[in-house]
Amino acid sequence: MCGIAGFFDTGKRTDARRLTEIGRGMTDAMHHRGPDMGDVWGDEAAGICLGFRRLAIIDLSPAGHQPMHSADGRYVITYNGEIYNYRELAEDVAARGHTFRGSSDTEVMLELFARDGVEKTLPRLIGMFAIALWDRQERRLTLIRDRLGIKPLYFGRQGGQVFWGSELKAVRAHPDFRAEVDPLALDGFLKGNAVAAPGCIYRDMEALHPGGYAVIEANGEISRKRFWAMTDVGRQPVQDLGDRELVDRTEELVSDAVRRRMVADVPLGALLSGGVDSSTVVALMQKASDRPVKTYTIGFGAADYDEAEHAKAVAAHIGTDHTELSLSADEARDLIPNLPDWFDEPFADSSALPTFLVCRLARQSVTVALSGDGGDEVFFGYNRHRALNAMERRLGGVPGPLRRLAGCALAAPGPALWNGLAQAIPAKYRPRMAGTKAQKLARALAAESSDARYLDLITHWPEDLTGLGRATAMPDGAPDRDAAARAAWADTVGYLPNDILTKVDRASMAVSLEARVPLLDHRVVEFAWTLPTDAKIRNGVTKWPLREVLYRHVPKELVDRPKSGFAIPLGEWLSGPLRDWAETLLAEDRLKARGWIDPVPVRRAWRDHLNGRGARAEALWGVCMLEAWAERWIGRA
Repeated sequence: MCGIAGFFDTGKRTDARRLTEIGRGMTDAMHHRGPDMGDVWGDEAAGICLGFRRLAIIDLSPAGHQPMHSADGRYVITYNGEIYNYRELAEDVAARGHTFRGSSDTEVMLELFARDGVEKTLPRLIGMFAIALWDRQERRLTLIRDRLGIKPLYFGRQGGQVFWGSELKAVRAHPDFRAEVDPLALDGFLKGNAVAAPGCIYRDMEALHPGGYAVIEANGEISRKRFWAMTDVGRQPVQDLGDRELVDRTEELVSDAVRRRMVADVPLGALLSGGVDSSTVVALMQKASDRPVKTYTIGFGAADYDEAEHAKAVAAHIGTDHTELSLSADEARDLIPNLPDWFDEPFADSSALPTFLVCRLARQSVTVALSGDGGDEVFFGYNRHRALNAMERRLGGVPGPLRRLAGCALAAPGPALWNGLAQAIPAKYRPRMAGTKAQKLARALAAESSDARYLDLITHWPEDLTGLGRATAMPDGAPDRDAAARAAWADTVGYLPNDILTKVDRASMAVSLEARVPLLDHRVVEFAWTLPTDAKIRNGVTKWPLREVLYRHVPKELVDRPKSGFAIPLGEWLSGPLRDWAETLLAEDRLKARGWIDPVPVRRAWRDHLNGRGARAEALWGVCMLEAWAERWIGRA
């Protein structure tokens, strides 16, 4: 795992010394992504500079260093990620006469590019990657991102300069880059608490689309292409498999994905929450290992938000070498000022805090950790997937006025009362954040279609805070399937890369830990999308195939419980110990001075939250994170 950055001065105005100087400044801004070594390569005649920071995982020798040159001298590569089938690919390259200088996956991939070209090579790669490939002969730069968007890559052009980097702080380090906020990206952030790709918080920049690559010619012209697309995956024919065959095939694919991600020349472990996804990954890791797998979890000591006991029970059954760390809420909250540094775009998924903490814990003894991220998107595991399908079936014939009346009745008590009533439910079955869920259900009842319900559920600020008049829309290309499938598809192309994978990448890289996500192996994703929804949500139970795989290794009672996510008691924190901090960031005068958003709806939501009448904690957190980011990267209003 590494960080890449660079620039292409198409006007060729930068001399060799400045190429190197600027390139080092860009890569030094990402030292945390690659503390083991760093280097830059430049060509003054072409105006190109490629920079690299390395976290050595495979082939720790200098033979694995980058920027790396192909054997024929034509290509130069920098690359962030891992290719998990590189050993098989190496056999092919060796059979064609190449003698390897080292044993890195970088060299294998580079020689395939040199022999077969980009278009033929990319479909053969199993892995996660962000790549900058320079063709010295054609003076052509190709930027590439993996299929699901596991690894980040930003790029853009201002005047005669093309910039790129794994993180925006690297691009900002270029002295000619102008950091101007893009209002459209800002609006999208407020709606989703994360900037939506291919948008970027800065004008003239974009996040390279998952499964895509950009080709930059010597004159600065940029063309964008795709080698893999969820649009095609979502439209695959649905196959009818028997239950045994379905579960066997799921276990076969996930086991292979896990096994491939256990290859490393450094210590390896796993992040374990005790939920279905991470428990499945850990169980299959342990099955493939001849020694106890190192697993890690953290707890906060708050009953409704602490999964440490569940993780401990799963670890004990599987037989892992388990490490658990209990933290006070104060210790977690103390990290909040660091969030704008880790996420150099506005980012407001509050689970970034526990994610960082568990990554920091793991990094004390391992350099690579597998996680269960992606299982909810692939196997339809979010509560909204199940709820949307149920509502689609049951509300089709219910008149709109009656639905809206029921919604009003649900909303009337307010979230505080619903949370209080939920305490009467046994802990095992008690829904977390009952008040928030009641408010969401109330709005969903009033919506006119399944797509509208989904968009309402994922939109934090339906109000037009920016004055741009833009409504949240379903991504183009959604498959013509049921409500759960359309929602899961939209989550995979939006929420997954924009939020979940951004969170995991930045939180892990902040402590120089490589996080691997086997459930997002593209072969697993493609297979799962050939299954009908009722094979994934069965009798109201989500992720049915994955659960059945897990039950072969872990007793059902250890993992069967209401879905909770990796959450913190955000609403309680904002009303309590973070109240003064939030009040400062949400102050009307401050928001007016910044001039980005209308403070009136924000102040109304804040008052309702403090009075227990609102369920907008995540939305308010988003505005707080926006202002905290702006103070760090733009300056005080």
